Amino acid sequence: MPAELVSQVRSALAQAGFQVEGDTDSGVPGLRVIEFSAGALVRWTASDGFTSLARGHAGRAGGDDSMKVLVQAAVTGLLVQLGHTVTEASDDGDLVVLADIIASD
Repeated sequence: MPAELVSQVRSALAQAGFQVEGDTDSGVPGLRVIEFSAGALVRWTASDGFTSLARGHAGRAGGDDSMKVLVQAAVTGLLVQLGHTVTEASDDGDLVVLADIIASD
């Protein structure tokens, strides 16, 4: 199920207009959706240009941390709207999309 979930999440994010990259962390900006034991891990990498710009405005609202929160909120909102369960995996802003487990009655 996780591989199918990864494919569904990648497709949903791409259709919503997010830049979705491969599952290896090559440093290319965008979202990565990686198979994870509990489902799918979603990780965002900012561009070097954005990171430098955010550091230059560290004292102002809208820095790198604020952008991570915004990206995380947008991704979470989209996936929850599509019926997925999403949790935060780490302080880095990674998200886990949980695989649905159907319990028998």
